[in-house]
Order: sequence, then structure tokens, then C-alpha cells
Amino acid sequence: MIAKDILSLSKPAADSYPPSKVDSEMPLFDLIPKLLDSGSHELTVVEDGEPIGIIDETSLLAGIGRMIAPRDDCSVITVECGPEDYCASAIAHAIEDSDAHLVDLLSAPADNGRMSVTLRVRHSDPTAAVRSLERYGYHVVEAHSSGDHFQTMEIATERLLSLQVLMNV
Repeated sequence: MIAKDILSLSKPAADSYPPSKVDSEMPLFDLIPKLLDSGSHELTVVEDGEPIGIIDETSLLAGIGRMIAPRDDCSVITVECGPEDYCASAIAHAIEDSDAHLVDLLSAPADNGRMSVTLRVRHSDPTAAVRSLERYGYHVVEAHSSGDHFQTMEIATERLLSLQVLMNV
């Protein structure tokens, strides 16, 4: 997705375009820091030297939202690893080894000098994917299910452990 794909629906008057300008072919992820650094939080999109519209925070957010496929059957898993161990294809392979599909992968440096990788996995229960990632040497920080299945499994596990304690008395 590029700048001209996410123009704001509201256009300013011809003489009131924001002073910060970007090329119409600039990739979406390059626009984010430029938009945040601009004083007005608006950018003028220019094509062939002429302004064709603006990008504001709302249109940028809408553009990012269109890039994320809405799915109810996905779980979110966050892993950490050293920068030297980060490999998107190895992470994808670990997810596929658990018979799940990798929907999204976002990586960023963590505060502790490591890489934080957030994954969206097409599986309502992330347990198998978590185990697979740990087998591959990734430290799983957190995992969230898309539905009640994971919470139901936690409750069932807790009840079984309580029953085991009662039976050992």
C-alpha cells in the first residue's frame, strides 16, 4: 500500500495544503514516522509536482486497517529472541509445524535489546503453536486465544488439578 492509496476523504482548499510533502508512491510504513513528525499530523501527497490530496491520522489508520484481514479464528502469540536468532521464515516454519497458518507477523526491537515478534496464527487454540515455537528455541512471552476455547481449557485443567489433589488425600 502506498501514499496515494490512503488519501483522506476531506480535501483542503487549494491554498491550505499542509507544508510537509510526500511522494504519492511512498510506502505506507515510511509514512508513519513522517506523519508523526509533522506539526499538523497531516501530509500533502504530491504526484508529478502537484498536490493530489492529504493524509491525516484517520486515513493512515484506515489504510493500516485495510491491510489487516479480520478473522475470528486467530490467536495472537508474542515471542522474544535475540536479534541474531530472528528469522521470519524459521518462525513461520515453527507455526506451520503445528498445523496452523501464519496470518500476520510484526517485529520490533524490545526494550531489553531483544526482538519482540507478534504473530497472528490461524488457530483458535494457540497451545500447539506455542509448543512448536518453544521447540524451535523461541521464548513465548504471551499467547491469547481468539475465543473461549483457550479459557475453557485453562478452567478444565484447573479443575483436573483440583480433583487430583482431592484424590491424593
